[in-house]
Amino acid sequence: MSANTVNHPVTKIVILGGTGFVGGYLKHFFAQQPNTQVITFGREAFDCDVNLSQNINGCDLLIMLAGANIGQRWNAAYKQLLWDSRINTNQQLAHAISLCDQPPKRVFSASAIGIYPPNTCATPVDETCTAIGNNELGRLGQAWEEVSLRLSVPPVIFRFGVVLGKNGGALAKMLPPFKLGLGGPVAGGQQCFSWVHIHDLARAMHFVMQRPELNGVFNLTSPNPVSNAQFGASLAKSVHRPFWLPLPEFQLKLMFGEGAMVLTHSSAVVPTRLLNAGFTFEYPNIQNALNHIVQQR
Repeated sequence: MSANTVNHPVTKIVILGGTGFVGGYLKHFFAQQPNTQVITFGREAFDCDVNLSQNINGCDLLIMLAGANIGQRWNAAYKQLLWDSRINTNQQLAHAISLCDQPPKRVFSASAIGIYPPNTCATPVDETCTAIGNNELGRLGQAWEEVSLRLSVPPVIFRFGVVLGKNGGALAKMLPPFKLGLGGPVAGGQQCFSWVHIHDLARAMHFVMQRPELNGVFNLTSPNPVSNAQFGASLAKSVHRPFWLPLPEFQLKLMFGEGAMVLTHSSAVVPTRLLNAGFTFEYPNIQNALNHIVQQR
């Protein structure tokens, strides 16, 4: 071995719930970092015949993303799945960590900005807000974070805004009608929309990973929330189509049941802790973010 050769330790990252839209992007992003090994598991990681503790033992960073997609039609069975896929899996994870002889050095846990009470774009909230929304999203978010905080390795909790990226997430459902010129304001369009470009989400996680002194709760949203109408107009502009066809709330409820609140919930959230720590967003503005995503090949 050359005297100038340096052996850099490999950083091992395990992503649970890593086969979905966000997990897939994180796997690709972190795998491109030097001396980094990334292992992902889907829901099968929590099957009774899988040794979860063995799969996470000795990792440097465990990213916990497990949870059923909230942007679906809700009925009683699906609401139960939303809870079980967040609460039960974190309980299983707590048990698995307790069995590790080398527990994960750090844990990143996903949450969502639906935990906050509804508010307007004129009155955004940040991580100093301790109030909980008095609705299903707020109660789910509170229970999700409470069970995450019972892990023996104190997690960093990231509250995601609406994640925007190519080939998945909210835009996968929005783009087809917008490309047909059928875009328009949802339920009046005045509700606030807090969002984040998926690349900035990955960069923010990497930023916090490199700074072990950072802990607690971080909002993972662009610093510039917009109204639903402004978001829709920006998306229509990015695909060079008109923005005119309103989607009233009663139609949303027919389509999504109680899950319509995901689209009608007004949430203005800003990432004060990330900004104060020195993180800089590559896509802080909605038009630039959408233009970049739509133009990707």
